[in-house]
Amino acid sequence: MHNEFTAIIEAAAEGGYFAYCPEIVGANGQGETIEACRQDLVAVLA
Repeated sequence: MHNEFTAIIEAAAEGGYFAYCPEIVGANGQGETIEACRQDLVAVLA
């Protein structure tokens, strides 16, 4: 099964990035780079 979700990635005030998925409450990630942040979010959704 293949699912697609929206990922919102924003620069964090303290540095790095913060990501969240509006379709899934509580699904968020963080990282020093955009790619690290995206991977962290994907791990939460897996």
